[in-house]
Amino acid sequence: MTEQTTSVEEQAPVVPAPPTADAPPTADAPPTTDEPPTTDEPLVERAAEPPLHPPVGPAAGVAAGPPVKKDRRVLRAVLRWTAAAVVFAAVGTSAAYGITRMERTDVPGLATESDGRWDYPEITRPPLPTGSPRPFDDANKAGTHYADLRRLVLSAPKGAKADAALSGEDGWLAPKTFLAEYASKDDRDAVGQLLTDNGLRNIAARGWRMPDGTHTRIYLLHFGTASVVDDLNGVELTSYGAPQYAVRGAATVSRDVESPDHAGVDEITRLSYAETKPYGAEQVREAYLAAGDTLALIVQSRKGGAKAVPFQQTVALQSQLLG
Repeated sequence: MTEQTTSVEEQAPVVPAPPTADAPPTADAPPTTDEPPTTDEPLVERAAEPPLHPPVGPAAGVAAGPPVKKDRRVLRAVLRWTAAAVVFAAVGTSAAYGITRMERTDVPGLATESDGRWDYPEITRPPLPTGSPRPFDDANKAGTHYADLRRLVLSAPKGAKADAALSGEDGWLAPKTFLAEYASKDDRDAVGQLLTDNGLRNIAARGWRMPDGTHTRIYLLHFGTASVVDDLNGVELTSYGAPQYAVRGAATVSRDVESPDHAGVDEITRLSYAETKPYGAEQVREAYLAAGDTLALIVQSRKGGAKAVPFQQTVALQSQLLG
């Protein structure tokens, strides 16, 4: 009995001890005895199952080292793109602010084509003597302009070249220079007599040429009362359909249908005319303004055709100065 028991114990396989924390089980670990198992089944190797919590540090079987270089490259790339985005955002904000500060015509692609108006300086009426009324105040029955007439002439726009012939002496124009605006000698004589009979006091004038060739002449004729000016403007010098006396270069004219019916100031009566086709080398536009005791004549001429917009603009601004 004793020998049989010993034989059975010698044939039983030795069961390896369970793994400890210091020695994790591996698939390649050899049995704790040198004797091979006596079972007839083939030996099947099984891979060790991973622990629920992967070991960290030296126990993991992998030596600890610095972070992977790939992670550093990714981090640097992210930082570079972030910095670039900040720079582009700042530049974009600056550009947007710059555009909002620019005039529309300064922005490429947003510029609006000019309608032909000239760049006039800001209109400023000259001061009146102390206690003097304006020409259309109720207390000023005669419609008298108490301001210096020479300062009531419209200033030339930007880019204009002054017409020295209309500078006059100390700002006052000789009547013969004004009369030279009319075409024939008979007309000049007739108009000159009208000025004398109606008590002309003085004439202020200004003229200029623009780069496109437009020649502008403005004359302010000062009389004693508004009633005298109304008679000259409505009867002696003009009529509804055409002026009584032709200016130089405008043999045939008619009412300027392109000009609006108002001159910008309700109290001012305006009559505008334009040379009709076929006109010669230049076309002429002209307007008479009755403004209280002052009669204004505005003439514009240009080779190939006098443009309507700068003419209307000039008439409106001169009316505002006289109002």
